[in-house]
Amino acid sequence: MKTSMTIGGLLLGGIAVYLGQVQATAVPGDGGTAQAGPDVIVGAIPDVARYTPGTYNSVQYASYAFGSTSCNIGTTQLQWQPNPSNLHPTIPQNMYRIKNGAIEQIGMSWCKHGFCALQQTLCGSCTPAGSGCPTVLGVGCSDPYTASLNGTQSDLKSRGPINPATGVFSGTYTDPTAPSALPSSLRERVMVARNDLDPAQNTGAVYVTECQYIHPDDASSGNDNNNASYRLATVGATWSTTQGYSLTLTGATIQQQPAIFAWKVAHSDVSITPVDVAGDGRFLVGSRAIDNGNGTWRYEYAIQNLNSDRAGGSFSIPLPAGAVVTAASFKGPKYMNGEPYTNADWAYTIADGMITFQCEPNTNVNANALRWSTLYNFRFTCDKAPASGTATLGIWKAPTAGSSATSASAAATVPSGPPPIAGDYDGDGKVDAADLAYLLSAWGTPGADLNGDNGSDASDLAILLGNWG
Repeated sequence: MKTSMTIGGLLLGGIAVYLGQVQATAVPGDGGTAQAGPDVIVGAIPDVARYTPGTYNSVQYASYAFGSTSCNIGTTQLQWQPNPSNLHPTIPQNMYRIKNGAIEQIGMSWCKHGFCALQQTLCGSCTPAGSGCPTVLGVGCSDPYTASLNGTQSDLKSRGPINPATGVFSGTYTDPTAPSALPSSLRERVMVARNDLDPAQNTGAVYVTECQYIHPDDASSGNDNNNASYRLATVGATWSTTQGYSLTLTGATIQQQPAIFAWKVAHSDVSITPVDVAGDGRFLVGSRAIDNGNGTWRYEYAIQNLNSDRAGGSFSIPLPAGAVVTAASFKGPKYMNGEPYTNADWAYTIADGMITFQCEPNTNVNANALRWSTLYNFRFTCDKAPASGTATLGIWKAPTAGSSATSASAAATVPSGPPPIAGDYDGDGKVDAADLAYLLSAWGTPGADLNGDNGSDASDLAILLGNWG
């Protein structure tokens, strides 16, 4: 199968260079200097394949796959042995949407398994490991997988048995059986609900594609935190009954940055903190506060599990005394290919000065924990202004001899300080003539709304006068 794509792969390598896929963002390993050993990254996401859409559980879905060109930017060769050996990369594909100020994951695939490596030059000078398509990727060399190859279902296997922190898995593991009602064209690929793509329902949305490589040699060399890259995409205007919506990749592939960083590009006030669990893997905790303009803020949190096997099990954000929290909710992508996971929303509680979102306990091995190459959202509205603070991520799997942590801290934007005074538009701690002037200037518009009715009128004036002084 790989042999049949050799000429196409060579062309893709040249096309990717022409389109500017080689980025100055490339940083070997996870720092400013190259680390010894093999280091595989996604050098480019060059193309998209789309498949026949289908309906499952009364929801229409489109189906996609994304091409991925890998590069070994390390100092030694990288094994690329086919199954049943586990000395090759496994490659998940994901899709995200940035909308209304937040990033959400809207699709995920099973894992493509590598089986031989071409020796190309997408990321620079290549020292080939051999001619043709050997079972080793040479130093500096690149290897292209087209989207159609990454979408070939016979070569896709489930994520579950792969330990992303070590890259180790059994090359002979058995996949779960897909539900009989799931259309065959959707299975194992990147399934995305039609409503999440429909241009009429997603005005201004930004779409993000992502590929990631997991490899045991790369992980054992400590070079596994730079293995995901993303690229933006636009959605076509017309739904096709045979191919769904078209996706057009735009701009360059942003190498060695997971998709959550696209959120910060879209909104500069996003804070992203890497959280490394000793003896395990990495999470990325993103946060943002959005001023609602009525004395409340919408707090948005996105956590991407990059490569933690122990997974996320809870997320806690501190609340100051007297904080009023409303509209708290959880969002995550759904497992639909026969995986045994529950897909249950995380429940939340407010107690002891915290709001805590909680997965089911690990006594249920199929609980909807935040597993690797996956992003979950947590959000709520609060009447306290934002400030820098610390959130707590709970680790779901039980401690082991090599990884004993039960939680980890992350810098984040959190509610802080006293509640605002309704009518104190300029934030000087009192309601006075300056605030009255502002309300009158915004009269008849939503600009000075205090009671949430989307207008500035006599009701808001009464609130302001009630807090005068």
